[in-house]
Amino acid sequence: MKMPTLATFALLAALALSGCATGATTTAASSAPSGTGSVTETDGGSCAGVSVVIDFGPLDETTITDCAATGEAATVPASTIVAAAGAKTEGTVQYGDQVVCRVNGRPSADETITVDGVTPFTESCQGMPAAAAYWALWVRPTADADWEYAQEGLGSLKLKPGQSVGLVFTTGTETPTPGS
Repeated sequence: MKMPTLATFALLAALALSGCATGATTTAASSAPSGTGSVTETDGGSCAGVSVVIDFGPLDETTITDCAATGEAATVPASTIVAAAGAKTEGTVQYGDQVVCRVNGRPSADETITVDGVTPFTESCQGMPAAAAYWALWVRPTADADWEYAQEGLGSLKLKPGQSVGLVFTTGTETPTPGS
């Protein structure tokens, strides 16, 4: 995918998500310390709750994998599931918690992001993150299904037991799926 195509894709994603904005900018983390959600098996259907994969990609952090309990609830907000895995998310000023700007403080406000072919920059979390470096939100409807790019934002996405949610920080022209 060439950079103009990626920019077009990012613009379309922004337009799709802009109707979902709620105004909240932070998802509260669970009592578990950031990035230390209990690691459990998250594939092969062994998770009775919702499987979580948070892949920091080039941000040089350990990937978080967890199985978040859903209790008796038929559906649980994705933001609650991600927080239960020990991850604190930050949205943007313009789009609230629908667009993930940071996970566990990464990329930080003073962290220079370098992508081939793009002038180095820092992420301000004011609006839609740069098409060249952003947190991609993924869902997997069942344990044996393929990952799908989420059609709604973190704040409005609802998940059922047996499903999976993934966040992947991606740079460049490819958007890898969680755990790939």
